[in-house]
Amino acid sequence: MLVLALDTSTPAVTAALAEVGDGGLAGLGERRTVDPRAHGELLAPQVRAVLAEAGVRPAQLGAIVAGLGPGPFTGLRVGLATAASMGQALGIPAYGICSLDALGRAAGPGRVLVATDARRREVYFATYLDGKRVTDPDVARPADVRVDADRAVGEGAVKYSEVFGIPIDDRVLYPSGEALIALAFDKIRSGGPGEPLTPLYLRRPDAVAPGERKPALSDGAAPGERKPALPGATAPGERKSGSA
Repeated sequence: MLVLALDTSTPAVTAALAEVGDGGLAGLGERRTVDPRAHGELLAPQVRAVLAEAGVRPAQLGAIVAGLGPGPFTGLRVGLATAASMGQALGIPAYGICSLDALGRAAGPGRVLVATDARRREVYFATYLDGKRVTDPDVARPADVRVDADRAVGEGAVKYSEVFGIPIDDRVLYPSGEALIALAFDKIRSGGPGEPLTPLYLRRPDAVAPGERKPALSDGAAPGERKPALPGATAPGERKSGSA
């Protein structure tokens, strides 16, 4: 089964393609561009490119995996809205995975702190033991993070390395699409139904209209905002995101 992975929870805009079968997972391609202000413009071209390089049409996809964050409001919802729209249009399931978990898996063995940049001089973080998360995702100032790890990964760890005071592995900066697919492997192989792609914002959005309450959690586009264009297919009408 061909599976597409998307992640826009960090400044990196990532699209990856892999084949999932009885023999395991085989990566077929991954594209990543780092630009914190252009998620909406970059994601659709990334998807088209990764599919084209593998000679795959959208109609051949069997599932989609999306990074749920945590991440900044605007960038994160671009990836989730695109994944949900593609799943609806193609009639295939979409599965959500915590984006920090992809970094934790890529970090390998040992006790590792995963930290990504949350802006406002804060980080999103969680601790992992041998690739498995042992604390809930959270957001805090770097100085307030309880460091109980031997090393750290993620662009937030690099940015605040002096604060964390432990070795930093700067080879693992952004969530890998292939790691997201690997984490969803059992769901994909079992053919389970798609899931609501509920974003992990962990805090309120940076900007709202004057007089409006800041929603703590939202999985749709802002009022009057157009959803991201669907790569290679016609986007569906306004429907609740997350249905398969």
